[in-house]
Amino acid sequence: MVHLRSTRSRRRLALAVPVVLSLTASVGFLPAAASAAPRAESAASATQAAPAADAPKLAYVVNTRTDHRTIASVKRAIAEADGTVVATYQKIGVIVVHSANPDFGKEIRAARGVQSAGATRTAPLTAAGTTDASAAEMLSAGQAARTAKASEAAGASEPLEADQWDLRAIGADKAAKINPGSSKVTVAVIDTGVDDTHPDLAPNFSASQSANCVGGKADTSEGAWRPYTAEDYHGTHVAGEIAAARNGVGVAGVAPGVKVSSIKVSDPDNGLFYPENVVCAFVFAADHGVEITNNSYYVDPWLYNCMDDPDQRAIVDAVNRAQLYAQKKGTLHLASAGNSNHDLDSDAIVDDTSPDDSTPVTRTIDPHECFDVPTQLPGIVTVSATGVDEDKSYYSSYGKGVVDVAAPGGDRRYQIPDTPSKDGRILSTMPNNGYAWLQGTSMASPHAAGVAALLKSKYRHASPAMLQALLKAQADNPGCPASYDQDGDGAQDATCEGGERVNGFYGFGIVNALRAVK
Repeated sequence: MVHLRSTRSRRRLALAVPVVLSLTASVGFLPAAASAAPRAESAASATQAAPAADAPKLAYVVNTRTDHRTIASVKRAIAEADGTVVATYQKIGVIVVHSANPDFGKEIRAARGVQSAGATRTAPLTAAGTTDASAAEMLSAGQAARTAKASEAAGASEPLEADQWDLRAIGADKAAKINPGSSKVTVAVIDTGVDDTHPDLAPNFSASQSANCVGGKADTSEGAWRPYTAEDYHGTHVAGEIAAARNGVGVAGVAPGVKVSSIKVSDPDNGLFYPENVVCAFVFAADHGVEITNNSYYVDPWLYNCMDDPDQRAIVDAVNRAQLYAQKKGTLHLASAGNSNHDLDSDAIVDDTSPDDSTPVTRTIDPHECFDVPTQLPGIVTVSATGVDEDKSYYSSYGKGVVDVAAPGGDRRYQIPDTPSKDGRILSTMPNNGYAWLQGTSMASPHAAGVAALLKSKYRHASPAMLQALLKAQADNPGCPASYDQDGDGAQDATCEGGERVNGFYGFGIVNALRAVK
């Protein structure tokens, strides 16, 4: 399922929730923040008011202190409230629960030791969405032949590299000749699964750091991390952008020498990325030595999670605990900024897509008080998208003090490269040994993740905070454009605020792979 995201503002979030969202603070209650009026009632809350006989089974996250006594007490309370424990993450105090009790949320929030708790979906359980801005278009045989001929003439190592304007835009082609990245560094793709049998991905795939986290509990059985079908291509495309091998086959990744793993979190029935799946993914990545995660999605079902809603509040709390745990164990997270061309530092945004697993209700929210997860959480690198001309991609969201860095995500509408296929999107791997074009901030984030992996290869002992600082330091900032009238109608399509060093379109700048390895 494709989501057109529009969120972020970590700068004010840190002020609104200073205790729990501090990297050095212990996890606990998130202080209340009001969503902008008029506020829509949570569909989960409405479901909980239904008669018990007709109540669907829902999934919940229950957040507590991490000591054994509290965990045991809360588990007893869960059972008394007719809940069933699915998974317990004691290190972060998060318990995943299923219950058909319509009053479960209310009852468990009143239990001793519970700090926050809420439903993670608004639709019943049956037997978190991506950020590409358009459907994939497969590379045709004719295109492949023309591109291979051009690649050979240019002396490129990969047959399709002549169409990879994105690598040249950030110096990744030259960087690979100096340092392609270390096989001791792994980037986990938290996504729809990765087809590790693809010839461009198999050489660099790490099965021991891969899992299926759907349902909130990691399944590491052989192949569990692969996409359900060829239509679940998003994670495979992302993986190729990061680490497709330079092996004389197809395309190359930004960091073709590093390892890539797959942590699948997309629901098999609707493709959504539910909170318990993402909690599992962050904890699994941390516990299995993953240095970097790529997150080209937002956690479903809420585009924004408002802190005065107990369900949404619990989602923020649970996912934040998990990602902070991973950061403390040395994992850097990168995430896409969204594709709605929204100013993410604005005072109000209309959200007419949430909840996306049942019937959406239009609401106007303040993005400084209702939070996108996980990208808006502290310490996570937010990435906007650019095209071949280094302009902000027409769809990419932005925001001063929100976007950290920018990277190639493609722009087929206004920024057309002089390549064999003349396609402004990003070419990468697809399931079943294919290749296709996609554009979106989903494609920008893995480019930045690849550069972060090159930095980690060079500075092996760098902490997540140090890596983020290095990523920003080596970036090139074009500065705010004099005009951003992409469609030529005389009106500005977006307003860039800030200076040459830091601004709303590019953050600290467009990542630079060549500078990273030098």
